[in-house]
Amino acid sequence: MTAMERFLETFFNPTVMAKYTPDIIAGIWVTLTIAAAVIVAGIAAGLALACLRSYGIRVLNFFIICYADIFRALPPLVVILILYFGFPSIGIQLSGPMVLFIVLAATLAAFAEEIFWAGFSSVEKGQWEAGIATGLGFTRTLAYVALPQAVRLAIPPLVNRVLAITKMTALGSAIGVSEILSSATTAQSFSGSATPLTMSVVAYLVIFLPMVVIARWLESRTAWKKR
Repeated sequence: MTAMERFLETFFNPTVMAKYTPDIIAGIWVTLTIAAAVIVAGIAAGLALACLRSYGIRVLNFFIICYADIFRALPPLVVILILYFGFPSIGIQLSGPMVLFIVLAATLAAFAEEIFWAGFSSVEKGQWEAGIATGLGFTRTLAYVALPQAVRLAIPPLVNRVLAITKMTALGSAIGVSEILSSATTAQSFSGSATPLTMSVVAYLVIFLPMVVIARWLESRTAWKKR
């Protein structure tokens, strides 16, 4: 057997591909479901926290800032392991997919909050004062004047952060979540072939490469025009 034949046999074995394709496809659906839930929950929570922070309530802002700093600092895998293996000792039992969703959504919310807050902070003080002076009040000025600008400014850094965190669904393999990597490593252990790992690479590219292209398009569409 030549080196090329050995390489193809190891990474592109058609028999192994045919046998384990259904498992990889099932893992793709799990990954997509968790990723979609994380994106929706994380962005919504982050935006809500940034809006609450804009009211300037010191006690509330203290807890929001602490939350954002802690979850941006902690490695998600550490939190996943604590929730999944540690919480049952105090009577709290969470499924693997639920733990993965909670941790990744909380992590994305922490980053999203800081990104949206930076957007709110970039709105000139005069625009806030003008909105309030015209009778809109603070809440409607926030919603109709500041929010559209903050969201537009937040999109470029936010889409990159969303991509980075949704790819962390692979961490679910550490707690038995049947996502792409977990399905591939299980198949690899049974088959003794690296082909399932190659299939996982293809699956991740199929999912996330279009997301990268869409993210780049959104960045170009929402970028402020240079004058």
